[in-house]
Amino acid sequence: MKRLLIWVALILGVAVATWGMAKLASSSSDQPAILASAVSDSDWLKGSRDAGVVLVEYSDFQCPACASYAQIVNRITEEFGDKIAFVYRHFPLPQHQQAELAARAAEAAGKQGKFWEILDLIFVNQNNWAGQSNAQETFVSYAQLLNLDMNRFETELGSPELKKEVENDYLSGAAIVNYTPTFFLNGEKIQNPRSYDEFREIILQKLGQNP
Repeated sequence: MKRLLIWVALILGVAVATWGMAKLASSSSDQPAILASAVSDSDWLKGSRDAGVVLVEYSDFQCPACASYAQIVNRITEEFGDKIAFVYRHFPLPQHQQAELAARAAEAAGKQGKFWEILDLIFVNQNNWAGQSNAQETFVSYAQLLNLDMNRFETELGSPELKKEVENDYLSGAAIVNYTPTFFLNGEKIQNPRSYDEFREIILQKLGQNP
């Protein structure tokens, strides 16, 4: 009898533990995706770091949707200026063979103060390089257009430090970013707006809450 009671207690204990874990998993999946990391000094930022509204984008240079959204985001940052902070983070997808190299090219240009300029060139000309087996010469040509120090650019393009910076961006979103582009507004993942007007309205609503 005593042994039977012990077995019953064990079975009940396992059942309760299993129910508790399932309940926890269910409640976790119902929670909105929240970006844990705050804006850091290493982030590429447009606008004001002190703004009450922070828009973070995880993007892949070889992603066609990201190229389309780049035009919308440029309009958003131009219109709202220092009222918002826009942060760009690299999220090169494994299936895009040139995306990580493109991210390093942007970082290398950024070391010479031309991150946003080469970002625009890379996205606008995406169709020209995305199908190449190695787009390095193309990215070097963009750096030349921007009158960068080419020895420095090419050296930094292949440096372990820049590879690590791109990797750090990727890892900061890996747990909650499933596609590109992914946007977070004040830390909360938002559904990608379908147009500039829709994006603008979302920003205006958030500004009303955080003037």
